[in-house]
Amino acid sequence: MVLSGVSVKWQKEVFKSVEIDTSQPPYVFKCQLYDLTGVPPERQKIMVKGGLLKGDADWSTVGVKQGQKLMMIGTADEIVKAPEKGPVFVEDLPEEEQLISLLISVLSGSQCWLFNLGNTCYMNSTVQCLHSVPELKSALFKYSHSGRSNDLDQTSHMLTVATRDLFNELDKSVKPVARMQFWMVLRIKHPQFSQSHNGVFMQQDTEECWTQLLSTLSQSLRSPEKYYYYLFFSLQSNVDTVKDLFGIELASRIHCQESGEESFETESIYSLKCHISQEVNHLHEGLKHAKLEKASPALGHSAIYFKESQINGLPRYWTIQFVHFFWKRESNEKAKILRKVDYPLELDVYDLCSDELRKRLEGPRQLLKDDEGKKLGLKANEKSSGSKDGDVKMTDAEGSSNAGGESSATTSQEKIVDRLTSHFVFLAVPSDKETSLTEIYDLVAVLTHKGRSADSGHYVAWVKQENGKWIEFDDENPIPQQEEDIVKLSGGGDWHMAYICVYKARTVSM
Repeated sequence: MVLSGVSVKWQKEVFKSVEIDTSQPPYVFKCQLYDLTGVPPERQKIMVKGGLLKGDADWSTVGVKQGQKLMMIGTADEIVKAPEKGPVFVEDLPEEEQLISLLISVLSGSQCWLFNLGNTCYMNSTVQCLHSVPELKSALFKYSHSGRSNDLDQTSHMLTVATRDLFNELDKSVKPVARMQFWMVLRIKHPQFSQSHNGVFMQQDTEECWTQLLSTLSQSLRSPEKYYYYLFFSLQSNVDTVKDLFGIELASRIHCQESGEESFETESIYSLKCHISQEVNHLHEGLKHAKLEKASPALGHSAIYFKESQINGLPRYWTIQFVHFFWKRESNEKAKILRKVDYPLELDVYDLCSDELRKRLEGPRQLLKDDEGKKLGLKANEKSSGSKDGDVKMTDAEGSSNAGGESSATTSQEKIVDRLTSHFVFLAVPSDKETSLTEIYDLVAVLTHKGRSADSGHYVAWVKQENGKWIEFDDENPIPQQEEDIVKLSGGGDWHMAYICVYKARTVSM
């Protein structure tokens, strides 16, 4: 239930028509007031019936009603001391310093960096990697502060706005950024990041932060977009931006050798796990097979299951998590696998795709080979060359995965309907896209963990800039790196070990 028309008096100001979502704890309401007043929730004293409003109180016992007037006491001083010099934006600098800043930015290709607010390297590295995805930034910048849909909860809206503002500040600032609001709202939306020990916030798993943040943005970054299906179908669809960018369509077979059980499942995931064992030395080996331990209904006890997966739909950004952390039963604690697992700068996922998807990739695959051949001075394959006006003629076996492409005008309506009913999910393509994804991906970001302990250590982001240069974002310390150093982050000891890799798909014009 949402209470509207509530007004809050603070000092000489009165904030009218403040909404209270009674399905959320009062701490969320306090965060709304923090946005309005700058008074941190911990310093807010809000007068209600029976005393002061506590962050974990039950709204049903507080007795707040529609149109009620509340009084708040508290100073806007920050609890955590801000940097001596706050964020400085390029347009605020003197003209000479603007030119110097621009020159440094062009030469290094780097953008702004983040202060460590106390064991927040897991958050900083996640933000730096996701900030490097221009399509995600574009969707965030279009998100309105007052545009919350009815089916989106208040905390998800607040986190999306905080992410948008943080990305915007990273783009504009030329000094390290300390974004307290984002950190605070992240902990409200996902309380597991509020764990503390002796009054100090604890180190957290960056993969969990990555997953939870994308899950929240997936709910908020949805927009209506018109889709076309070949020559005669069209409809409006609610586009999930996060799924469009990171979603991997997976079909898996799960079987147990001990019991003979077998099952099949399909799912849409945002990252693919590279399971690490004694037999895994390279990324591809860990992606093809997974070993799971779970309860077997047939055996009445836990058993080993093997999961074999194939890709049915490709994302624009391919995210891979190296499963270096696991739960150790003997000591009842989280442990880290230090085994070295190599990964490439260029990833070819063709052998991981299903047969049907491989057929759809034939056209883009050949075009990509021809384009690369032209760069080397080779003659393009005549079978894949386009018509006189440059358009590409797609055969009945060709198509695209999450990308554009039209069938030949001579294809019969019966064949088109048959293909739509067989592969409906893969042929839904936004009409404004003129490129098609291929199975070749280039490494654009690596998130590493340094240290032997799963509950401590240090997280760092290594991000490829638009000019092709690599930057190591170690919190507020950006360090230029060579490309050959990036593949050395494969682990094997106390050095940085790749935990999450992000690859971007190569595309071809259709």
